[in-house]
Amino acid sequence: MELLIANESHFKYAEIICDTIADSAKTRGTGIAKRTPEYIRKKLENGNAVIALDGTTFAGFCYIEVWGHGKYVANSGLIVHPDYRDRGLAKQIKQRIFDLSGEKFPDAKIFGITTGLAVMKINYELGYKPTTFSELTDDPEFWKGCQTCKNFDILTRTERKMCLCTAMLYDPKAVSKKKAVEEKEKLNTKAFKRLKSIKESLFLKKK
Repeated sequence: MELLIANESHFKYAEIICDTIADSAKTRGTGIAKRTPEYIRKKLENGNAVIALDGTTFAGFCYIEVWGHGKYVANSGLIVHPDYRDRGLAKQIKQRIFDLSGEKFPDAKIFGITTGLAVMKINYELGYKPTTFSELTDDPEFWKGCQTCKNFDILTRTERKMCLCTAMLYDPKAVSKKKAVEEKEKLNTKAFKRLKSIKESLFLKKK
């Protein structure tokens, strides 16, 4: 199994990618924004996608969408072909597309909206946090993509405040700040233990 950054040589898989996404949504009975082969080919062409291949056989896929002039990116269209499910492949693809997003758009907030519990779990393990729709991009083109979802009327009625999807967000700046604080606390703890050890040693010598 190979996880590859997609390119033009993978155009021939556009149809099966779209069909697999649509069939999965139909089977699960969930709403999903429809993708066309032309749209998928654009993602393949600009290298904003990861494709999993077993030899030449399609196994899985996920792509990057860029919104708000690069301030936000979404990892969308995560799909694993039925023949390759229950092997942990979805998590591998999600990790690779997450890493690719960080490499290409290091300052962007990464977000996703999904009804799938498995995807929510993977997102959480990657560091995503549940959030409100108001914290996501306000780019109208993103929300326009929801029009083909069967639950779009819910999104419209609530003025884009909620839907059946759960919104999750990864903010690299917030994560970096948290890590810096944790590292500082770790250093302070080490320094305190060292100082305590020195004082105890001096106290014992005086005795």
